[in-house]
Amino acid sequence: MNASIATIVIVPVLAVVAPVLARIVGRVAAIPLVVFEIVLGLLVGPSLLGWVPESGGLAAFANIGLAFLFFMAGNEIDFSAIRGRPLRRASLGWLVSLVAGVLLAAVLAPSFIAAVYIGIALTSTALGTLMPVLRDAGELRTPFGLAVTAVGAVGEFGPLLAISLFLSGRRPVTAALVLVGFAVVSAAAIWFASRGGHRGFHRLVRATLHTSGQFAVRFVVLVIAALIGLSLALGLDMLLGAFAAGVVCRILLSGADEPDRKLVDGKLEAVAFGVFVPIFFINTGVGFDLGALLADPRSLLLLPIFLVLLLIVRGLPGSLAAPRGSTLADRASLTLFSATGLPIIVAVMSIGVEDGDVPSGTATALVGAGMLSVLLFPLLALLLRRGSSDGGARPADHDEVPIVG
Repeated sequence: MNASIATIVIVPVLAVVAPVLARIVGRVAAIPLVVFEIVLGLLVGPSLLGWVPESGGLAAFANIGLAFLFFMAGNEIDFSAIRGRPLRRASLGWLVSLVAGVLLAAVLAPSFIAAVYIGIALTSTALGTLMPVLRDAGELRTPFGLAVTAVGAVGEFGPLLAISLFLSGRRPVTAALVLVGFAVVSAAAIWFASRGGHRGFHRLVRATLHTSGQFAVRFVVLVIAALIGLSLALGLDMLLGAFAAGVVCRILLSGADEPDRKLVDGKLEAVAFGVFVPIFFINTGVGFDLGALLADPRSLLLLPIFLVLLLIVRGLPGSLAAPRGSTLADRASLTLFSATGLPIIVAVMSIGVEDGDVPSGTATALVGAGMLSVLLFPLLALLLRRGSSDGGARPADHDEVPIVG
């Protein structure tokens, strides 16, 4: 079969098979869906069966999926719910992670700049990956879920800022000025969206919800494209634009009638998690060079080291955001959720390898550790959480704002 035809046919098949397998296995163990998507991609990729080769077309769709993953993360964060103690503790934990990550990476990396790449990658938390896990487990609106959301929000936004400041051309002053410019434009968009009174916009959304016009979905895609284009034009990482687009669209659509808003949210989830995001995770498995990892003893040794470092560098500081009165099992669960990272690890390592600053074997080992973190940590975290004596029944801390609705 022609390689491009095989890709066109097999990737959608895997996207359909993955949730079926997750549903079947879920009767025994609650394994996140992305685990099956990555493993299936690895199975059909060049490392094993070789049915689906790496290609520019598949990578382009995967980048769209990655953008939608970060858009949904920004769109689902209720900043009014995580402000106060959760966000303060999560921010403090991330700063600790950044310092610890760079210092510990300097021991393993061949150069300081490589240590910066690795250190920033180690500070990430895959909020876009954890959101569906928390939602499916009924934890998204609990105090524990808010703590994970706060850690994940900082663990995605923080590394994106660090990438832009320290890795974009290695011109800190210029990068800082560009970042300020992007922040001003994003803040202006958020301010405009939060003003309210967008009745004409909301009427158009309602009028096209059940037509081929689908104005709301098209408008969201435009906002994503515009802010990604702006971030790329300024030399920033595209994920920063995708994340900001999610925040802008959430605020803008919050003024719509609740039934309309929920319907739009459902459509966005369908586009993101039904079409594009699975392609990103499947392509991650396809592109993973298992042979190179197994052939290089040093890289193979680095993989478990990086996995442990994710727990130490990101997991332990992330547990600072645990709600008051949390049990030891809850804190251990939050540690595991905080240490779950993959999308930013892939992005940062790709930049490092392309710039010639990070050896490909080291990058493969760190991406492999990120894959294992997605495979193992959420599952273990859910088991610990369910084993906690009081589960999600605790009330929110007095300075935490509960989600209403």
